[in-house]
Amino acid sequence: MLKTIEWTEAGVVMLDQLKLPTEEVYNTYTSYKEVAEAITTMVIRGAPAIGVAAAMGIALGIKNSQAADYAALEKEFTQICDMMGKTRPTAVNLFWAIERMRRKFQETDKNVATIKAALEEEAKAVYAEDLAQCKAIAEHGGALLPAQATVLTHCNAGALAVAGGYGTALGVIRGAVELNKDIKVLCTETRPYLQGARLTAWELLHDGIDTTLITDNMAGHFMKQGEISCVVVGADRIAANGDTANKIGTYSIAILAKEHGIPFYVAAPFSTVDFNTPSGETIPIEERSREEIVKIKGVQIAPDGIGVRHPAFDVTPASYITGIITEKGVAEPPFETTLKKLSAL
Repeated sequence: MLKTIEWTEAGVVMLDQLKLPTEEVYNTYTSYKEVAEAITTMVIRGAPAIGVAAAMGIALGIKNSQAADYAALEKEFTQICDMMGKTRPTAVNLFWAIERMRRKFQETDKNVATIKAALEEEAKAVYAEDLAQCKAIAEHGGALLPAQATVLTHCNAGALAVAGGYGTALGVIRGAVELNKDIKVLCTETRPYLQGARLTAWELLHDGIDTTLITDNMAGHFMKQGEISCVVVGADRIAANGDTANKIGTYSIAILAKEHGIPFYVAAPFSTVDFNTPSGETIPIEERSREEIVKIKGVQIAPDGIGVRHPAFDVTPASYITGIITEKGVAEPPFETTLKKLSAL
């Protein structure tokens, strides 16, 4: 099983996704600041994986704390959580994990050693639950796909975007393959960070799944040619009404799918659903650096002085989404009702 992140006695070990697909390198991070930097710089990325990393980073920070009493530990804990919260603002799993660690801190006896042990166990539980949730997503989603299908996916929502194993959108594909369905995949390159070309293509080839790489602007062409059966993508935040934030370019693909009558599915753990966000209009969209647009692997591709906009995500309205696949089951429109029903399970 491919591991994206792991808790060890030496520190938090992460697969360095900046070096893929040409190098498979695992780094060990020994401080919470290093973990926060790894999240910010996208050594680790994907909303569920960011949540796991945040939980482990907080646990690591408290494990290394020299605080002698509860008051000092609480102050340090708040500082650690604040730093984690500033790493990637769109991914709701980040804040879900931080709040989960806050609750564990607050409900644990006010003993430094007890709190350290409790937070470490909680971080390990977040990791284990992520693996189990992705397996369930794979089972629910795999059953949805036709017996023979070509699936379009955008960005990377596989093992590299979660703790490891199945992944979310790629978990659906893996689930269908395990049911002996004849599945082919078209993956977009996913400019500007090339998560599709570098990560999704690498993962699926690693699993022996028939995969073809296309540029982002080819999706409409292949839909018109009748070569795409359905679209499956991940999510960084799902609003209460089903509006979904995912990697920039997802919205355009959803419009094209709607126009061509192609089912469009979102796959994500239920922790990605943010019931405190009523619609996509209030989802914060991370803006990243101009360097990621004007350079590829350090090679400049645009002129000096050119203006650059770089929103990392866009929001796909719920009206374009056929179903939201979670570990609890598949929500269908109207999502305000079906997501609430699933939350009670």
